[in-house]
Amino acid sequence: MTVLLWIRFIVGLVLLLCGLIVFGIEIFGVFKFGYVLNRMHAAAMGDTLGIALSMLGLIVLCGLNFTSLKMILVVVFLWFASPVASHMLARFEVATNESLDRECDMGGLSPSAKNTDSKT
Repeated sequence: MTVLLWIRFIVGLVLLLCGLIVFGIEIFGVFKFGYVLNRMHAAAMGDTLGIALSMLGLIVLCGLNFTSLKMILVVVFLWFASPVASHMLARFEVATNESLDRECDMGGLSPSAKNTDSKT
């Protein structure tokens, strides 16, 4: 029985450490990139994966009970809320930045597609 507890502890600890590593890479990406959309992309991707790994590690350490169910619901809520919030912030940046073509490569977009984001 104690062997199974140690295996569960090691698996949970590895998942928590992987989550911390993802958060560290996310912080590095946020400070490395210069443009706000690049920073936001690094933050959103790292946030989603880091929270999932960390919470999964906590669920493994906690065992299957009501607390682990609540942690699963937190992960599901954050998986829906974080990308939506990031997308809204990105749309706001595209709509309000007048010098977007200097910051981003807009060569693949037609002239009508460039103007649709600023109208909405």
